[in-house]
Amino acid sequence: MAYRNLLSNRARLATASALTMALAMANAAHAQEGPTAEEQAAEGEIVVSGFRSSLNQALEVKRSSASLVDAIVAEDIAKFPDQNLAESLQRIPGVAIERQGGEGRRISVRGLGAQFTAVRLNGLQTIAAGADNASRSFDFNIFASELFNSLVVHKSYEASLDEGSLGAVVDLNTGNPLAGKHGLTVALNAQGVYNSNTEKVKPRVAGLISYKAPSGVWGANVSVAYSKTYSQETGHDTVRWAQSTFDSVNGTPCWTTPNRGGSYVPSAICNQAALAFHPRIPRYVDDRRYRERLGVTGSFQLAPTERTKLSIDALYSKFDELQDFQTAEVLFRGNERAVDVVNFTVRDEASSLSGVPNRTMVTGTFNDAWVRTEHYQRDMNTEFYQLSGKLDHEFSDSFRVHLLAGLSKSTSDVPRETAIMFDDRDAQGFKYDYTDMRRPVIAFGTSVTDPASFQITEIRDSLSRVDNKFRTFSGSAEWQVTEDFKVSGGGFYRRYEFDRVGSDRNTVICPSVNTPTRDVVLGTVTCTPTSVFGPSAVYGYQVTSALASLYNLPASANAAPGTTTSWLVANLPAAAAYTNLYGITPRLNEGGTRGVIEETKGAFLQFDASGQMFGMDYSVNAGIRYARTDQNSRGYNSGTVVTIDRDYEDWLPAFNFSLTPIENVVIRAAASEVMTRPELGDLTPGGSVDGFNYRVSFGNPFLDPYRASSYDLAIEWYFRPQALFSVAYFKKDVQSFPIARSTTGTYASTGLPTSIINPSSPAATNVEGAPWTIASIVNGTGAKIDGFEVAFQTPLWFLPGFLKNFGVIANATFVSSSADYSVQGPGTTVNAAGAVPLTNVAALPGQLYNLSKRSANGTLYYEDSKLSARVSGAYRSPFVVGPSGTGNVFEGTNESLYFDASISYKVTDFLTLSLEGINLTNEKQDRFADVASDRMLTLFGVGRTITAGVRVGF
Repeated sequence: MAYRNLLSNRARLATASALTMALAMANAAHAQEGPTAEEQAAEGEIVVSGFRSSLNQALEVKRSSASLVDAIVAEDIAKFPDQNLAESLQRIPGVAIERQGGEGRRISVRGLGAQFTAVRLNGLQTIAAGADNASRSFDFNIFASELFNSLVVHKSYEASLDEGSLGAVVDLNTGNPLAGKHGLTVALNAQGVYNSNTEKVKPRVAGLISYKAPSGVWGANVSVAYSKTYSQETGHDTVRWAQSTFDSVNGTPCWTTPNRGGSYVPSAICNQAALAFHPRIPRYVDDRRYRERLGVTGSFQLAPTERTKLSIDALYSKFDELQDFQTAEVLFRGNERAVDVVNFTVRDEASSLSGVPNRTMVTGTFNDAWVRTEHYQRDMNTEFYQLSGKLDHEFSDSFRVHLLAGLSKSTSDVPRETAIMFDDRDAQGFKYDYTDMRRPVIAFGTSVTDPASFQITEIRDSLSRVDNKFRTFSGSAEWQVTEDFKVSGGGFYRRYEFDRVGSDRNTVICPSVNTPTRDVVLGTVTCTPTSVFGPSAVYGYQVTSALASLYNLPASANAAPGTTTSWLVANLPAAAAYTNLYGITPRLNEGGTRGVIEETKGAFLQFDASGQMFGMDYSVNAGIRYARTDQNSRGYNSGTVVTIDRDYEDWLPAFNFSLTPIENVVIRAAASEVMTRPELGDLTPGGSVDGFNYRVSFGNPFLDPYRASSYDLAIEWYFRPQALFSVAYFKKDVQSFPIARSTTGTYASTGLPTSIINPSSPAATNVEGAPWTIASIVNGTGAKIDGFEVAFQTPLWFLPGFLKNFGVIANATFVSSSADYSVQGPGTTVNAAGAVPLTNVAALPGQLYNLSKRSANGTLYYEDSKLSARVSGAYRSPFVVGPSGTGNVFEGTNESLYFDASISYKVTDFLTLSLEGINLTNEKQDRFADVASDRMLTLFGVGRTITAGVRVGF
């Protein structure tokens, strides 16, 4: 496949710089020749506290583990300019993030996407997900980073770890009051957050109260984090690209009758326009998000004896978001039959499919275009809570038990998702120019600021609710047989419930081409049949100034000269009241309603040993985990609830070995069998219908889990305190890998009723107006992943004067993978019916979804007794997020390079001032619709975020 394998100049520079710095510093260190940490402390050369202390603690976690782990501890989390947990985790080698609305949301580890990462909160596996996330992916943006005192990423598997991960197991840990100092501890961090796009300042506050009894018998703490943010993403998108026949091209009729009906008249010019990809919905966009986040953690620990410890932990998070989206666009999507192409230019593109041409209509002028303006708002409310209890008791010096029980629930509710559309269906002289894909010209020939030009044609409101529930109980025991040999084992029970319910109030004012009148919400509207066009045509309610608002595209959108930047959109309260939108009884959305229940029971046995081998220290753990999963899946199919039960089991052996051949050097090796359960949406026995793209999708409750053999090899050199140089190689052979399989057919062949087609989609009025893509999920043939990580960090102690207070942290990850996919590529002919059948390919080799071939992070920091500062960069190369549609082969995200910085000054022992900057270079999210041609899908920028604040504590 023609993947874009080459890095841009900045990517090459970032990666090369990280590696060069690592090697140069490691060479310059001559660590064993330098002074010891004790000697430096005696000479007053370094102060190991604050951020430096946190680096030491994190390295100690890594060094002392028999398996491959990376960690971030509290000081590290608090002092990076991170808005949430995802942005904290991206500092770890091999971890990359996906951003939404300017914030990190999900993570991938070593190239494996978010669904392959298992997350545990205080030891309990859980899922925290927003309402638009009906998958196993964990939304880290729900939690403020200040709530946690350590993050641990397990990159190699142990039998004692929860199953469910191909990529990593991530442990998120909140307070541990008995590990703190005696007496009362209070800390407060108050900040103001400014965004360059919105030019508004919002609050962010975090506080901690902790108490440890002088006797050390009990301790408790409570932490709270609260923030408001206002982000504004501006830019443009195309909602993919498509091929289709037009009414006429350059004055040549393409059909025997205009606008509707008739027969296709093939010609060179009509075929050329039909086979070139044009944007489905070209538009500039303003997407604003108002977020409010509240998080609370509480912990109580009791140690009545030296052998007994009881911990009770609670976590609550509330995340509310209002999204406000406004745009002006042209609906080529499904309406090309009525549109005249006045002139156009076509560009040949690279193709992912051998011998299949791939062409783009980069410029065009059009008459009878369907101009639409849209005002969309969505309320989303997410609540998460977890309660857990843990009991550790030592019956003797050699035998101890651990009991863990808890429950968690994540509920995401969308009580309102409203969109009201204004249409002008005979606009003349619409133009676009995508010669520069990243800065197109989009110009409307009609007056988009005149209410008389528009009619209200569609009103939509969707409601949904997603519930994720976990209940867990586990017990384990450890027997320290000798000082160097330990046996542990235990059993577990976990019940996971996923439930999604969707409904809508979607209504098209004049939905039928054959029915001239329709009794709608407001009353009777006399609709003009859509075979008749012109200024007098009626297809909705006439827009008035009372129902509209004038919108002006902000300068942050960086629109190209000649682009239309002002248009009318619906005044949502007025238009909703006028059409009585909220008076419509919601109808169940069968495709968006489904559920999965999984009960998992199992046990593990693990052996840990350490000692000396040929004069070298070693440690090893080896074991096996058994898990039986009973799965219940349900969904709607043809109006009937279908429920499917199945079960499967996994035996997961794991082996980890570490060897210290010389002082401060550790060699690690690991091998294991791992698994991840199939995606929740893929398991539904129901089907869903997309009438906009003429696509029917069916789930498959009998999908096998993703199963893989995982191998790791690493060498780590701890050449000084706070210093590390390491190289790690990893490989995963994925035996089972669910893939999408698509065929082309008629809607009638699916057996589904036409009543479930969205009434606002083109298919509602012309069911067989285009060939239907019928997609399902099947068990694939597997995939392979291999790569390596390079990590380096050190204080620059050898520099003179204050320069020795500087330090560097750098890491880079390089991954390659292979997997075969079933795809549909560009059509190559126009058939007798005037349709463009797509090319079906059963086995196209490509990269795994969400996998970046290269990622890198680098930090330059400075810290003395008063001043602490750091600048960080995070790079990620292009990656495919999944299958595309309408003949585009894969869609994904182009490379990104984000820079953040923070600085703080300790005025007194109790008072610190801070200043932080996020996305300092105003990097934009750039997504493509076709991997070979790089046709633009979206390009949005969220601006820079500056935070200033004060920390107090005692």
